[in-house]
Amino acid sequence: MTQVKITDTTLRDAHQSLIATRMRTRDMLPIAEKLDGAGFFSLEVWGGATFDSCIRFLNEDPWERLKSLKETVTNTPLQMLLRGQNLVGYRHYADDVVIKFVEKAAENGIGVFRIFDAVNDIRNMEVSIKTAKKCGAHVQGTISYTTSPVHNTESFVEFAHELASLECDSICIKDMAGLIAPMDAYTLIKSLKKEIGLPVDLHSHSTSGMALMSYMAACNAGVDILDTAFSPFAGGTSQPPTETVVAGLKGTKWDTGLDLVHLIEIKKYFEEIKEKYRGILDPISEKTDTSVLVYQVPGGMLSNLVSQLKEQNAMDKFDDVLIEMPRVREDLGYPPLVTPTSQIVGTQAVMNVLMGERYKVIPKEVREYVRGMYGRSPTPINKAIMDKVLGDEQPITCRPADLIEPELAALEEEARELGLVEKEEDVLTYALYPQVAKKFLKGETEEEELILSVQESVPAGSQLLCNQFKVVVDGEVFKVEVEPTGEMSIHENKSALLTSVEGGIKSNMQGMVLGLKVKSGDAVEEGDVVAVIEAMKMENDIHASHSGIVREIFVKENDFVAAGDVIMVVS
Repeated sequence: MTQVKITDTTLRDAHQSLIATRMRTRDMLPIAEKLDGAGFFSLEVWGGATFDSCIRFLNEDPWERLKSLKETVTNTPLQMLLRGQNLVGYRHYADDVVIKFVEKAAENGIGVFRIFDAVNDIRNMEVSIKTAKKCGAHVQGTISYTTSPVHNTESFVEFAHELASLECDSICIKDMAGLIAPMDAYTLIKSLKKEIGLPVDLHSHSTSGMALMSYMAACNAGVDILDTAFSPFAGGTSQPPTETVVAGLKGTKWDTGLDLVHLIEIKKYFEEIKEKYRGILDPISEKTDTSVLVYQVPGGMLSNLVSQLKEQNAMDKFDDVLIEMPRVREDLGYPPLVTPTSQIVGTQAVMNVLMGERYKVIPKEVREYVRGMYGRSPTPINKAIMDKVLGDEQPITCRPADLIEPELAALEEEARELGLVEKEEDVLTYALYPQVAKKFLKGETEEEELILSVQESVPAGSQLLCNQFKVVVDGEVFKVEVEPTGEMSIHENKSALLTSVEGGIKSNMQGMVLGLKVKSGDAVEEGDVVAVIEAMKMENDIHASHSGIVREIFVKENDFVAAGDVIMVVS
């Protein structure tokens, strides 16, 4: 018997792919014990976008989620997805932050670390792999799979040799966009088994419709582990269904040995949970979309791309953005589209479309990628783009993290001075997401997607003058008063209703003001950066459209602005 093992992704990648990582911890814990008893190789429950989503949208501590799950799941290893030197953020962090994060993740319950790098640069994975090994964890060295003129079986096997040299326990083929064809899966896995000899895990998405065929081909090639998700959260941009794979392999030499009746019981629970999140489930994410074979948008990115375009009131540009993405990817040297490069390519594509001019606005992260701060691109970056982005500056050639001074001590001091630290893990939360974590750790983040229930009816034609409501959240009733604060504050400001002011500098996108680079009375030159806006998880500079003196500023840090809002006057 060549039994195939199963890693279930329902509590991480599945809901990241379909509902933008919005499943709450309280919906995971009731089913955790049954999941533990199913007999999976591992449960993927953490990493990826879960950390960001918890503190940005759900008002949940991701560390507490991990600890709570570990208290219930005592037999099955908990697994996380780690972006190498990026950890669970969107930039490279200093080695001391990487080491402490991996140590704390292991201490809090992670037993399997799936570690990858977006451009398959082994230099970006060394510290996290070595640290996880020291912690006694199982390390899955991961190949970010993609198709391009420069990616093939030979290059992937060569990279796997580098992973094996770091003593990884298994190799994962991370096919984040559902691109791997059955014959390619067979050939690559056969080669890995023959030349590397480590257990192989195939992770794919159902986006293109090929995943189940490729999983069968993988079994024929000797794959050891397959990634699946329970059927309510499977298919579309998520993984193939757990129950389907288990039933399909039953009675074969690859029989998983899992009990289908037990799995169906779990499936029923997730059917109910899915209904709770129906309002944020975008139909695009549930579809089979063969255009992914051209555009290569990965599962988690597709639902987030839809969310980002909705934020910018630009869903009508969805097809234009999909067409632009492979053009940007080619410009940037064919990086595999996995976090953070999927965000880098995707956001630049959105900017190119929304601005009506390619590379008119270049986010900070795109500049850093072109500079080499995310590692070596698979093939050289388009020279014209590089010149436009870098000017006279030369790209780096060393390991990017070698240029980052130790930062943990300074960040800890900063966080403690701000009164944000109650436990060690809070320092890491702040280190990874300083802007978002500041609000979260101060208790200022509000849980989104509340279900409002106005208990008293209002007669037709009358005005609702009171601001007192009963809010029902999962059956629990809260009495609240609603006042226009926070996000509404800028709209009370005179700038919000103005889109044409003499000397006005406008925000070219919707987002949060991360910082102001000027103050009233400052002289600015055309092209100077006057503010930084966080939009689509990227930092975007707002440039002065003309020279002059800053006469008035209408926004402050943490204000929300809409595309076209005047943020200051320069004249």
